[in-house]
Amino acid sequence: MSDTREGDVTVVLVHGAFADGASWAGVTQLLQEAGVPVLVPAIALRGIAVDSAYLRSVVEQLDGPVLLVGHSYGGAIISNAGTGLDAVKGLVFVSGFAPDDGQVLGEIEGTSRDSALGPALVQKNFPGADGQPAVELFVDEKEFPRVFAGDLPAEVGKVLAASQRPVAASAFEEKNGAPAWKNAPSWAVVATGDKAAGSDVLLAMAKAAGAELTTMEGSHLIMVSQPRAVTDVILRAREAVSR
Repeated sequence: MSDTREGDVTVVLVHGAFADGASWAGVTQLLQEAGVPVLVPAIALRGIAVDSAYLRSVVEQLDGPVLLVGHSYGGAIISNAGTGLDAVKGLVFVSGFAPDDGQVLGEIEGTSRDSALGPALVQKNFPGADGQPAVELFVDEKEFPRVFAGDLPAEVGKVLAASQRPVAASAFEEKNGAPAWKNAPSWAVVATGDKAAGSDVLLAMAKAAGAELTTMEGSHLIMVSQPRAVTDVILRAREAVSR
């Protein structure tokens, strides 16, 4: 992360399920070139409460104000983690879930007419916290490019499919807590061709959150295919919360 002067707003980029911080590489580079302090923490993808607690601890150890930016599942994490933290001045949802108190991501996803994610999911096992097998989810590698990366070259989609990180199935069964967007300004980027989270549910959540909305033609990985356009929204949000 760049050196932070007192009063600077640090941008914290939070990746989603089936991904890691590399999904923010293009945006990170553009923010750094603009002289913006930026941090891209690694999220374990093991559950709403666990992942939100981790992100909260990251924010609490930063100096100065923070703008949280979340992609996909990361949107739910920034919304849960940011609640009650004075340092969090705003939130940006990039193809990101913005659930309300008590909502469950799996149920939200199930209402989407645009999402093709459900049939593409593959279940595997991993050792749970109690030592017993737990279920984690992958996206079928053959379906990943179509569902996640429809506006990226096919060879890029294949690489992302091979390097995807699984998410615990329980993360989509867990109730979300009080959302930070009820007490902090928010912005949302929604890709009109999102076949993963589903453009329809993302639009509905962005409107319910009162977010300043930007729509773009593209896939779920809009920050990979259009990093400049996404960065422009983040910079606009950062400028607004810096006043």
